[in-house]
Amino acid sequence: MTGFNHRAPGVEWSAASVEATIPLRPVEPASPYPSACVSCGGELGIDGYCLQCGQKAKSLREHYELTPADWVAGVCDIGLVHIHNEDALACQADRTRAVLVVCDGVTTSEASDVASMVGAQAACSMVWGSNPQGTGTPTSRAAAIEALLTQSVVAANQAVIDSTDPASRNAAATTIALALVDGNVVSCVNLGDSRVYWFPDEGEPCQLSKDHSLAQDGIDSGAGRAEAEASLFAHTITKWLGRDATDVTPYHRTTTVTTSGWLVVCTDGLWNFASEASAMSELLGQCSGEDPTPLGLASGLVAWANGQGGHDNVTVACARLVTAGQGVAPSSTESEIPTAPTPVQP
Repeated sequence: MTGFNHRAPGVEWSAASVEATIPLRPVEPASPYPSACVSCGGELGIDGYCLQCGQKAKSLREHYELTPADWVAGVCDIGLVHIHNEDALACQADRTRAVLVVCDGVTTSEASDVASMVGAQAACSMVWGSNPQGTGTPTSRAAAIEALLTQSVVAANQAVIDSTDPASRNAAATTIALALVDGNVVSCVNLGDSRVYWFPDEGEPCQLSKDHSLAQDGIDSGAGRAEAEASLFAHTITKWLGRDATDVTPYHRTTTVTTSGWLVVCTDGLWNFASEASAMSELLGQCSGEDPTPLGLASGLVAWANGQGGHDNVTVACARLVTAGQGVAPSSTESEIPTAPTPVQP
């Protein structure tokens, strides 16, 4: 299974794609390449080739890493097969709060690499820039956070639409998965088949998100996960961001964390090879090492996916949550959040 996403029938397809022209970070880098060779540390020439070992570096759109805090990091990588990196990553964090966003551009749509980037940045900026309290009660604050996450998906959708060529016959499209960490509460939303997982140090790992895909429809109808995800149309998504989207109502879930563990947000470039939460948990153990950092774990997971063939772009964001509690996170709610009636500009 290559993991190339497709939208459900009803939209005319083409295979065109363009390079992203938007900045990866708040300030456009002076060079499209890293500051040094990742293999030997040597100086890179203007063409991206290392002047010491001769290896060609990936551009900052093909591979980039973000570490907004020592407990949060992410890696976005082109993989080994795709011509463009249609994945995108955005994250922000301080001492107790973090936003992690990944987007996976639909391969068969035009300018999907641009769509994923603007979508991720718009959603992350909106959530990070607001800290709703409601009327002060836990229930009211939870409702306010749900509303904010809903608006962030709408904002991401509008950003994708605004970046789409009006003459495009196959409008840009992307998935999105977003997790907000606020103390010991994790709230997440997703549209499409990018995912959010929780891996407690003690207790059972779980997938917090729920795919919008034909594979998930099969699972909901009683098919086994392995059978459904191996089907020919498994990666046909039923919801996405973009001009041709008819429903941007995200899946929502909130979980109160009571034990330390790892929060992982990723595209299908990773979970294609380890879909079940239990299988992904074992993978974390293989890639984590003695005392893993979030960047080390994210890098290890990306490298592992590329080691399986790198058939797809792969993006992984990790947050290490440390609490004083014991046991499995017991409190969880999930829902499909109604779409906001008026799009919010990013």
